[in-house]
Amino acid sequence: MKKLLMVLSVAAASLSAQAETRDIQGIYNRTCIACHASGAAGAPKTADAVAWKPRLEKGMDTLVKNAKNGIGAMPPKGLCMDCTDAEFKGLIEYMSKAK
Repeated sequence: MKKLLMVLSVAAASLSAQAETRDIQGIYNRTCIACHASGAAGAPKTADAVAWKPRLEKGMDTLVKNAKNGIGAMPPKGLCMDCTDAEFKGLIEYMSKAK
């Protein structure tokens, strides 16, 4: 019985972790695209390597902090109120990559 409970709890934890993993492109499309696709209010455009270069030079920790706290016209959390630090990092990496 103990083995069965252990197996069930490991399986439940695994499913929970998978459910918590969210698609970065989906988050981008829901929360970032409005400003970062067009460059509205000075937002660096997605895939614009020139616009992202000076920001990336500040380091990922600074960029995540800015995303969480807001910077310039960007509101705190940039409309993704439930994003984790890892998701902000993923969003920054997604937007800063030249296509």
